[in-house]
Amino acid sequence: MAHIKTPICDQLGIEHPIFGFSHSADVVVAIAHAGGFPVLGLARELPEEIPGLIEQVETRLAGKPYGIDLMLPSKVPQEASIDALKGALPPEHVEFVKRLRQHFNVVPPGKPSFFTTQVRSEALFNQQIEAVLDSRARGVATAIGLRPDLIAEAKRRGKLTFSLVGSTRHARKALEAGVEVLVAQGYDAGGHTGPIGTLSLLPQIIAMAGNAPVLAAGGIATGAQVLGCLGMGAQGAWLGTLWMGARENHTPPALLARLVASTSEDTLITRAHSGKPCRVVRSDWIDAWEAPDAPSPLGMPMQQALVGDVFASIHERDDARLIYEAAGQSVFGIEALTTVAEQMSRLVSDMDTAWERLHTWNLR
Repeated sequence: MAHIKTPICDQLGIEHPIFGFSHSADVVVAIAHAGGFPVLGLARELPEEIPGLIEQVETRLAGKPYGIDLMLPSKVPQEASIDALKGALPPEHVEFVKRLRQHFNVVPPGKPSFFTTQVRSEALFNQQIEAVLDSRARGVATAIGLRPDLIAEAKRRGKLTFSLVGSTRHARKALEAGVEVLVAQGYDAGGHTGPIGTLSLLPQIIAMAGNAPVLAAGGIATGAQVLGCLGMGAQGAWLGTLWMGARENHTPPALLARLVASTSEDTLITRAHSGKPCRVVRSDWIDAWEAPDAPSPLGMPMQQALVGDVFASIHERDDARLIYEAAGQSVFGIEALTTVAEQMSRLVSDMDTAWERLHTWNLR
């Protein structure tokens, strides 16, 4: 069959209704060249590095459309330093993490990163927003938090605005704030997510969206799933976890091995990573926070101040026992190291196969 294109494909100038979120610039560029719409996650980048990263990505994209995703939670400090927050951590949490560091032999990270030098604050968000608005990104997405001023300014500059929503309440607020595209992100999704499964959430969001396009997100790893979401009324599918199996993601070997070996049941929602509910692929570090003697994780941004350096260290060392990452139930789709081009080709081929299968059933 001819490749399926939805109205948002024509609006954005893309070949396939596949939206790919990634923190990797190489993945973003590869998705664009394979006909999808890539979304660069910048919530983990050092503020001073963002303009240069955007410039490099745009040079490599050579005019192809892309989006940028930010995480802008409310109830964070106006300004904050990681050292000040560390000084305010509850002693029982500090002692618990100290014991874990000793038990797992966690050494300090060897280089600075977002997780060791930054905490989420309004001042940080303002720096990130300024860089994103100055970019040539075709779309701006917010994963957590709504900023009507950001939405209005992004639209004024000709950018399409997206909001990831996990409930009809969130969707309603997004529409009232002027968001143009809703991304219905189900419980299945990796990263910060809500309590409703994708197949239950998607029709509810479509029903209230009116003329606003809706994308489906959460647990999607196959072209048949993409086609199924289109059949429900979505204009595309938003995938994130799958790309961690691509060479372009530069996934640490131990983490890649964990992802390949994992099933959907090997992911869980925890507050141990950031302080907000976040689906990750489990490891001994995550399991330690699920133990009966573990304290309840702190809220955002205090939890990052408590354990951010551990996350940085286990990734630096590629610690096979402890390493974890935000990952959705779609982890089942990571079977081996591959490439973005191969992944996109398989997604499109799977859509074709699913379409042909429907026709063989002589549906009336």
